[in-house]
Amino acid sequence: MTQPFIDFIAESPSAFHAASNVASRLQAEGFSLDDDAHAPGGHLIVRDGAVVAWWVPENARPRFRVVGSHTDSPGLMAKPDPDVVREGFRQVAVEVYGGPILASWFDRDLTFAGRVVTTDRTEHLVNTGPVARVPNLAIHLYRGDVPEIDRQVHTQPILGVDRPLLELAAESAGISAGDVVAHELITADAQRGEVIGDLLAAGRLDNLTSVWASMEAMLAAKDDAEDILVLAAFNHEEVGSASTAGAGGPLLERVLTKVAQGFGDPAEIIAGSIQVSADAAHAVHPNYPGKHDPTHHPLVNKGPVLKINANQRYASNAATETEWILACRAAGVPHQTFVGNNAVPCGSTIGPISSTRLGLPTVDVGVPLLSMHSARELCGVDDMDYFVRALTAFYAAAQ
Repeated sequence: MTQPFIDFIAESPSAFHAASNVASRLQAEGFSLDDDAHAPGGHLIVRDGAVVAWWVPENARPRFRVVGSHTDSPGLMAKPDPDVVREGFRQVAVEVYGGPILASWFDRDLTFAGRVVTTDRTEHLVNTGPVARVPNLAIHLYRGDVPEIDRQVHTQPILGVDRPLLELAAESAGISAGDVVAHELITADAQRGEVIGDLLAAGRLDNLTSVWASMEAMLAAKDDAEDILVLAAFNHEEVGSASTAGAGGPLLERVLTKVAQGFGDPAEIIAGSIQVSADAAHAVHPNYPGKHDPTHHPLVNKGPVLKINANQRYASNAATETEWILACRAAGVPHQTFVGNNAVPCGSTIGPISSTRLGLPTVDVGVPLLSMHSARELCGVDDMDYFVRALTAFYAAAQ
């Protein structure tokens, strides 16, 4: 299971690639891009780096089982006019996307990936391969503490070849640079994921761990399902989800409403359904244990993490938590709980956003990570297997 996941990460350097790869895999398994939303079988749509897929069983019960995740990760996004020359170096003007650990992006071989749109309004996926690097300042040129990173001045990558970025992007897509009208290109670590003992080091584990696991779980559970299964992998979670392709947009609501209309009142069906919001969780850092709650210590390779927050930064409640714990028990999978240290700020997920918009009961869960939002993150090999099994049991639950 580990190698296919590593391959999926390598083939998904941007949200657009991740959504496309999920769609391709599901289409190979018989899912179709069509409008017959409530007919038995598999259906899917792809929009702006997001993908929503659903499986309607024969004699389906009017109830959704949704697993929501997100396809985007933090990084450095190329600006509209990206070509800059300074001190003899060709550079890329970038804007910081989301909340990356900026220091981790220095001295890494970077690809630019995403999409370009040409004069005929056609979209083309782009992955330049390793062409750029953000170089650190040599230690001899400063004294004392590490200099503070200026997000505007110090994060601009240099290109390893004396050619404009958009020319490289067009070449990777097999098109003419002159035909490119607009682009959305973000950096990704060009190094493939690697297994280190019982750990996996890779870029974009937040949140491709959940995208891949939900895809594998849907395929494993679909033939035994009684409820309608839904996979919703949104874009733009790292910047607040407020977009047409984000969890705050209309994408999932439109799909659920359209499907539910074949079975009854959509509002009642959605309210009687359940969603797992699947996003990366924090493993306890051995060098910073004081940043964690002293009585809740999620560990790597000890199972997926149930995330709870009294201030509704996560959408879990006692009823939805029970559903998740029972799914883990049914799968024979260990599970853990995360709650924040009162003195440390807490992150959030798509869970509160989509559940509030739809009135959809939700539980927040995820694979425990170290180095979250680094250019290269760390998770447990066993946890990926546990997560797929737990999500499969959630999808297949017969109640």
